Amino acid sequence: MGTIARYLRIMASLARYTLAREMAFRGNFLVKVSVEVLWLLILLAFYRTIYARTDSVAGWSEPEYLFFVGCFFALNGLIETLFLENCNEFAELVRTGDLDFLLLRPIDEQFLVSCRKVDWATAPNVIMGGALMLSALGRLGWPLDAGRLVGFVVLFACGVLIAYSFMLMLTSLSVYLVRNQSLMEMWWLFSSLARYPKEIFAGTWAEPIGRFFTYLVPILLVVNVPAATMVRALEPGLIGFTMVATVGLVAVSRWFFRRALRTYRSASS
Repeated sequence: MGTIARYLRIMASLARYTLAREMAFRGNFLVKVSVEVLWLLILLAFYRTIYARTDSVAGWSEPEYLFFVGCFFALNGLIETLFLENCNEFAELVRTGDLDFLLLRPIDEQFLVSCRKVDWATAPNVIMGGALMLSALGRLGWPLDAGRLVGFVVLFACGVLIAYSFMLMLTSLSVYLVRNQSLMEMWWLFSSLARYPKEIFAGTWAEPIGRFFTYLVPILLVVNVPAATMVRALEPGLIGFTMVATVGLVAVSRWFFRRALRTYRSASS
């Protein structure tokens, strides 16, 4: 517990430091936040247009799908706030040799590489996503169900960890390839897949693709399982698989990251 508390204090200090830097350029911060708000409004207008012509999409009613969109926005916003900018900069640290200065510090390398900055401009996405989920639950007339709520929180955390694990593995490849622009474009592909219900792949020529990204590269689990657990019928098998996949991917991504660091040639070598 003492180690966890220490890392939480460090992360809080890093968050305060990055917020102070962000506030030094308030105009830039407000523009970035405005872009995120505009993006959500465009998505909502698009989905509203679709549901004006149909009652459901792949079995999801409009309020259920709005909850799904809110869940995606909150989860993706959390990933972007805590990890994305750090992972994007990792290749530059490797190329310039500045990674040496991080590795010399008496702290876990993975924590420092992936959590040293907080992108506060994307943090409002978490709030907007949460507000959209509450609005959708209100339209569903959702009664308070403590069991579903606890399940949602646990599976939401699993979704964050799965997404983080994939991002960390893509980032680690920078040690071997030096440049990671194309690798991070693959992350955007993954996040685009996570934006849609897995049911859209069922019963079509794309069903093998859906199964591949559900069971082999389980990026479709990230948003689908927590959202469905909250507003649709429970799928115990998929819930159990999500938890197992989370533990496995966290372990594999850490192993891969540390293996990549062992092959890193420092600027002084």
